[in-house]
Amino acid sequence: MELVETLVRENTELKAHIARQDVRIAELERQLAANSRNSSKPPSSDGLGKPAPKSLRTKTGRKPGGQHGHKGDTLRQITDPDEVIRHEPVCCTGCGAGLARAREVGVARRQIFDLPPATIHVTEHQLITKRCACGTSTRADAPSGVNAPAAYGPRVSAVMVYLYMGQYLSKSRTAHALSELFSIPVSAGTVSAATARAAGDLDEFRTEVTARIIASDVAHFDETGFRAAGALHWLHSASTSLFTLITCHRRRGREAMNAAGILPVFTGIAVHDCWSPYDTYPQLTHSLCNAHLLRELIAVVDHHLAYADDPRSCCWASQVIDSLMAIKDHTDTRAGPADAGLLAGHRRLIVDAAHIRAAQVLPGKVGQKHRALARRIGTRIDDYLRFACDPNAPFDNNAAEREIRMAKLRQKVSGGMRTLAGAEHFAALRSYLATTAKHGIDGLDALTRLATGNPWIPQST
Repeated sequence: MELVETLVRENTELKAHIARQDVRIAELERQLAANSRNSSKPPSSDGLGKPAPKSLRTKTGRKPGGQHGHKGDTLRQITDPDEVIRHEPVCCTGCGAGLARAREVGVARRQIFDLPPATIHVTEHQLITKRCACGTSTRADAPSGVNAPAAYGPRVSAVMVYLYMGQYLSKSRTAHALSELFSIPVSAGTVSAATARAAGDLDEFRTEVTARIIASDVAHFDETGFRAAGALHWLHSASTSLFTLITCHRRRGREAMNAAGILPVFTGIAVHDCWSPYDTYPQLTHSLCNAHLLRELIAVVDHHLAYADDPRSCCWASQVIDSLMAIKDHTDTRAGPADAGLLAGHRRLIVDAAHIRAAQVLPGKVGQKHRALARRIGTRIDDYLRFACDPNAPFDNNAAEREIRMAKLRQKVSGGMRTLAGAEHFAALRSYLATTAKHGIDGLDALTRLATGNPWIPQST
């Protein structure tokens, strides 16, 4: 009898152990199955096993490539070339006679666009000293920016910052490139100093951009991790169609958002990815990112197909995806708010799928994530569908993700910033370059203005 009780107890313990292992295996398999298509992982993390693309977009019927009326960027001939070289035939290809006195009957124009030899133009400023009859010697004042026996001019400084902050070369590679291109000695310290000076002249620009974003009707918000001073920091972006502000802070949540100075006083539509600190600002009207939601729903579908007894059975997330995309296609076609009846019908389908059919979720941590997602959809359905009711609200928050995507490239190139000051300089200059680009100003032109002490300011346009 004692042996039987022992075996029963061991059997019970083994079943419990196997159940725990099943939950753990399901979670590990979920993590292994996560990719850029069904999670927030970047495409670069997919590696060589990148999944085949599965776009949710419907066919438009248009052919690939440039569409009718697209201007294009083909290299075209100009009417006033810098140099003209004539090539005349010497003899006739028919009879062999000389053509020195033959009549010219046509010309074929072919133009080569190339760079002239890169050289540095050195301007010497001579500060003359004169002595008055009273015995006092007076030296002329130096022009603005001429404050050292030998210094780089604003254009060279602008190119330094452009390559380092605009094209994401490392500091040493920027110095090496300038040294080779222009045959001048440039060190990494020189690049760092030029960057610090440029960022230091952007206080007025940042103040004005902050005010413009606060006054806007719609703004996008996002954040991403960024290595600085050997520790994890966070870059926060706030942007509109015309303005971008990026800030760096050691925190990700409300403390950093308050420090940026926009969210505490912003009263328009805030587009974000449903991270909880955004909900602590009661004056906001929230519009949640449906691109994030679609990735989460695709992950639910993938798990359902992998673990369901009948892979052909319908998954609740599939119904949500279908309804969401139907609403989007409808609003894109109408170029305005969705039809009230159609929106109400699909809204009801989404809520029903999230609340009733969520019972199909898997056990363990995977099931907990799915249930949490279903609850969130039901609770925040109005915020997810705001794009269908308000023409100002976008479908996704991709605009905010584009603002901070370059930070990940900077981190890949350099591994982060060595100092917090360097990270703040990066944030300031990225804000400046992104904003000027939205106003049609070339990055090098914008940085040249900045290097001359006359940065582009929104209120001046």
